[in-house]
Amino acid sequence: MIELDAAEAFRGAQNTVRIVGHRGARGVLPENSMIGFEFAINTGVKLLEFDVVMTADIVPVITHNHRLHAPTFRGLDGHFITEERRISELTWDELRQYEIGWIDGSTAYGQRFPDQAQVGDVHVPKLEDLLTLVSHPQHSDTFLMLEIKSDPQFVSAPRYRERLVAEVVKVVRRTDLSKRTVLHSFDWDLLKVCQAYAPDLPTSFLTYLNPPQTHCGEDSSRTVSPEFNGCEETIPQLVKDAGGKLWCPYFEDVSQDIIDQAKELGLIVAVWTVNEPADIKRMLGFGVDAIVTDYPGRVQRLIADYGYRIATQTRSKARLEASKQAS
Repeated sequence: MIELDAAEAFRGAQNTVRIVGHRGARGVLPENSMIGFEFAINTGVKLLEFDVVMTADIVPVITHNHRLHAPTFRGLDGHFITEERRISELTWDELRQYEIGWIDGSTAYGQRFPDQAQVGDVHVPKLEDLLTLVSHPQHSDTFLMLEIKSDPQFVSAPRYRERLVAEVVKVVRRTDLSKRTVLHSFDWDLLKVCQAYAPDLPTSFLTYLNPPQTHCGEDSSRTVSPEFNGCEETIPQLVKDAGGKLWCPYFEDVSQDIIDQAKELGLIVAVWTVNEPADIKRMLGFGVDAIVTDYPGRVQRLIADYGYRIATQTRSKARLEASKQAS
């Protein structure tokens, strides 16, 4: 059997679009939490997207912002925090004191997810926690889109960035998940570091042209992302030239022509983050390979209504489908 890398698990097939659980299943359960990841896997979503930053004592952890997130972090007193301390200045023992299972509905961020469950005793996981879960034999068909968050504070600190990549890759290798992990980032320079340090791990290039206005309460990657003004139509070629196998554009930025161009270059296209039924249907019509979503169940339902197969893939199926396309 042909040995294929992890990126191929995200490639679609005839009448098949892959579903990627964004931060697990953020629309219904606490984001970037073990309970959210387990829910996604147990409902047949075998592709997981999540964010990794590093603590002061060099522990890679799964959380989106570079600071504690006031709408979702509660202190020991049970109240939502008011001081958003930097993750890079907290030790793992300090970080684990906070709970992330509730969302503050009085905030603009909390109002975006009215269906998210409130769950007690949920904490920021280590990267190793999720990778250990996925390394179990019963989850051998689960693949990871691991976004390394590029902290603007360290964008000019090459040693820190190299250490971040090295620590992430160390955990991936220690849990024997090199063949099921894609390294993913808005920071294309950081992806160069990934390619140099771990050339066997495929890279996924995130892009957005017009920052989504609705994404309040979340760190922006605008300052670490390339500037695409004047070259919007050549982004797929730029991704290809940069050594990317997977292109992950913001869904509002794509058109049928740009998707077709990417496919002709052999790129895998996974659009983010698509939640509304009309947008999901539009992406299905474009023939994207994968849809990154906060609501995996919603996408499953619409895929079925659209007449496509819901892919609860196994590793062997992913390889077989990709090898057929390559032949």
